[in-house]
Amino acid sequence: MIPFKDDNPTPTFPVVTMALVAINVFVFIHQLGMPRDELREFIYLYGAVPEMVIQGQNLHAIFTSMFLHGGLMHLLGNMLFMWIFADNIEHLTGHGRFIAFYIVCGIIAFSTHFFMAPYSQQPMIGASGAISGVLGAYALRFPKARVHVIWILFIFISIDRIPAVIVLGLWFLFQIMSAVMSHGSGGGVAWYAHIGGFIGGLLLIKLFEKRRIVVYYDR
Repeated sequence: MIPFKDDNPTPTFPVVTMALVAINVFVFIHQLGMPRDELREFIYLYGAVPEMVIQGQNLHAIFTSMFLHGGLMHLLGNMLFMWIFADNIEHLTGHGRFIAFYIVCGIIAFSTHFFMAPYSQQPMIGASGAISGVLGAYALRFPKARVHVIWILFIFISIDRIPAVIVLGLWFLFQIMSAVMSHGSGGGVAWYAHIGGFIGGLLLIKLFEKRRIVVYYDR
């Protein structure tokens, strides 16, 4: 199941969302131009390595890691979810508060990953932790919004419109299952960061959103 758009238009232009997409793309293009050794050094400098954080080193990486990606599909997947869901959350919070909400969710995501693997020497990179917070907020505030998804089963492809709470609920369930199955295996995906970010978005959106906005989509 791959979501590709939602039926939930906003009356304001998502300036911050577009800026975040642009920054992530720009940084990735910058990464592509680096020699392998230089790229590795760059990732370890700006990616969040739990063992270094516990030693009080590279604390800035908790923030900068949100803008690095490990490959094209990693980037495209994150930016697709950002494109679909972040504009509505930005409208709820306003531009300035959305920046704060996004960063806080990213920090919560890393903190969850850190708690589960405090001595990991692998850098955590990617916008998915912060975006998970956006997904949690969207699931809570727009549960009935219809999301267009593509179903792919071998050679069969179909398109459907499904309530956001189902799409994002299944996404969250997949993160939990993947975290449990990969725990202790040293896998390359920070599943617990996704879980922490999602829960952080659920819990914090009411604190960040503007007042006097009708938020429940019912159509």
